[in-house]
Amino acid sequence: MSLISLIYAAIILGFMILIHEFGHFAVAKLLGVRVEQFAIGFGKRLVGFRRGETDYRINAMPLGGYVKMSGENPMDQRTGDPAEFLSHPRWHRFLIAIAGPTMNIAFAVLLLAGVYMVRYEYPVYLDQPAVVGYVDPDSPAAKIGVERGDRIVHIDGIENPTWQQVDLRDLLNPNQPLSVVLQRGDQKIQKQLVPEAVTVNEIGWAGWAPQTPIIVGAIEPQMPAAKAGLKTGDKIVAVDGKSVTSLAEMVESMQQTKNKPLNLTLVRGSQKFDVTVQPVLDQSVYTQQKGWRHFVAKVVGLGGNGPHIENHWRIGFTGGEDLKVTRLGPAEAFSKSLSENKGYSVMLLELVGKLLQHKVSLRTVSGPIGIVQQVGEAAQEKGSIPLLQLTAAISLNLGIFNLLPIPIMDGGVILLLFIETLMRRDISLPVKERIYQAAFVFLVLFAAMVIYNDILKTVQSP
Repeated sequence: MSLISLIYAAIILGFMILIHEFGHFAVAKLLGVRVEQFAIGFGKRLVGFRRGETDYRINAMPLGGYVKMSGENPMDQRTGDPAEFLSHPRWHRFLIAIAGPTMNIAFAVLLLAGVYMVRYEYPVYLDQPAVVGYVDPDSPAAKIGVERGDRIVHIDGIENPTWQQVDLRDLLNPNQPLSVVLQRGDQKIQKQLVPEAVTVNEIGWAGWAPQTPIIVGAIEPQMPAAKAGLKTGDKIVAVDGKSVTSLAEMVESMQQTKNKPLNLTLVRGSQKFDVTVQPVLDQSVYTQQKGWRHFVAKVVGLGGNGPHIENHWRIGFTGGEDLKVTRLGPAEAFSKSLSENKGYSVMLLELVGKLLQHKVSLRTVSGPIGIVQQVGEAAQEKGSIPLLQLTAAISLNLGIFNLLPIPIMDGGVILLLFIETLMRRDISLPVKERIYQAAFVFLVLFAAMVIYNDILKTVQSP
């Protein structure tokens, strides 16, 4: 974990917290609630200033933030002052509670829309029909008889899915049966697929891959690909005169032919030509996950992490992606951002549900250490767009997480307000005290487990 990753993560998380708390602050002030503190972090006050009735401060523990309103805590002594939080009607308190998550969600939508107005890119295969281009020999897909050329026409209740939908179903269902229907010529084949839990995150993996062109990504110096003159962006359309439909297929073939020279047919711009490449044996190849995209990137390309895989032949490049790149107009960008954030929100809620049902591992969730690592990776990519996209995702995560019905959090406050509305009276202070105490213990234990898992995953990834 580098210093630059920590700096970027601190800036992004600090800004997300600032936006969230400003939502609470602005609505509270608008409705006439006295705000005593506007704080980033917890614990002892480090720096700050006072303006009017509010102390604006940065505290010693940078793990969130809060807006302290007069009379907000049920354990505080109530004076009946109309500026106190609990003196206001429930619909005022509801608006204050929901304002923070709303700010984060709105920011995610607007930021992603802004990114799409500058540059909108995505792998072409994601929104195409899910036609299988490769099946890993030892994978769950291979075990149920999936073949190259099969089209996935149904998976887990989704008709005619795109590859993006198929990938998501795989990822969210480790060790869980999925109903699958394959189209093979005029025949429809119904199967049950059980994705395997892989990587330190224990995400689901089926072992199939789409039909995609082989695009040369990063090239490793002094390796056969570099010596043969391959360049980033080259498209490999055939190996030894045989058409290939995926990089994984090429890798599998290379392991069988071993040190036999490969004749690659390349397309570079408007030119089409052949080059000969001599594979080399590498006994120190690592892969972090069994997922085909990462697997072939490590075997063909530049090392990696995870279980040790011995004696693999490679030529020294990572696979790139066939990307569609354009810019969207304001209305289209906003609509696309809204749609993608909605889909991601549904996925997050589904993940929470599966966590509660013990259908997915807690390791799937990234805590602060995992977020710092992701921020560092995004910061190292070319341009600012990957980092901005990750920032939007973090903001949406923060908004959705805070809406979960856990007391102390905004969603918990909203839930208690809803219950009180049904009861037509306030919940007694002793009961609220017990609820908040239990919720605090739960959140501390949950945070400890997530951080522990982050540390464990970091240690287990060489």
